[in-house]
Amino acid sequence: MSEQGFTPALGRAEWTGFYDTAVAIATREGRWRRALLDAIAPQSGELILDVGCGTGTMLLALKARAPGARLVGLDPDPDVLARAEKKMRGRIDDIALLNGFARDAARHIRDADKVYSSLVFHQVPIAEKQNGFEAILNALKPGGVFHLCDYGLQRTPLMRQLFKQVQNLDGFENTEPNARGVLPALLVQAGFDEVEERTVIPTPTGSISLYRALKPRP
Repeated sequence: MSEQGFTPALGRAEWTGFYDTAVAIATREGRWRRALLDAIAPQSGELILDVGCGTGTMLLALKARAPGARLVGLDPDPDVLARAEKKMRGRIDDIALLNGFARDAARHIRDADKVYSSLVFHQVPIAEKQNGFEAILNALKPGGVFHLCDYGLQRTPLMRQLFKQVQNLDGFENTEPNARGVLPALLVQAGFDEVEERTVIPTPTGSISLYRALKPRP
């Protein structure tokens, strides 16, 4: 992590401007974004939080799918939030962009219908993964759904080798737990029910998994 307390989108702050292009080239972006959007299935009137919203690409996709959804983006990096605001300017004026970490989710939002996060949690330390999942649980209403799209268990030697590209950028200490498949266990420990890995997408930088987890009802 950087001295600001977070890992910049591409590992180094001076590379942030290339983030959208790099994701498009290196992650089979179209496939996993479509899969995540279909999984979230936004509906008019729903309150949906994007944890680690980055430059706002997914927020715009959700708004196009469900114009009546209430969307909030949360990110600790002022640079990417400024880029998200610029991307939305003149197009969308009712998406809230907030500065904060995953661990701050419940301070900003309560009773969300859905929360999602994409390509964020592999970058953060194990304790912050756990704190973030607990905060997301608290931000959801009972029965609410968390959709997590990130590098997960790297099942084959090829995917393991490809994922080292990400590890070289974002650091081995934070990324290695993901590669070893820790995410489902951390979600269960945070208090989620019905945790399941629903999709695995091979990419040029390792496999990306889509997980779904529910906040228990009383």
